[in-house]
Amino acid sequence: MAKPNYQFEKRQRDLAKKNRQEAKRLQKLAAKAGSPEGAAPGDEEAEPDAETEVAGSGTPAAGSGA
Repeated sequence: MAKPNYQFEKRQRDLAKKNRQEAKRLQKLAAKAGSPEGAAPGDEEAEPDAETEVAGSGTPAAGSGA
């Protein structure tokens, strides 16, 4: 009988947790951007744009460029 692969299961749980945290972070960011009392643009808002360019296919984010 085959032994269970606990490392695979742990990796799947970790990936699911990371995805949930990222979704929550994006939801909070969207809520903050939509509020009329939003914080002034700073490092926090500049950082996600840089991440999407790196995480994407190497193309700039939508809405910017020619």
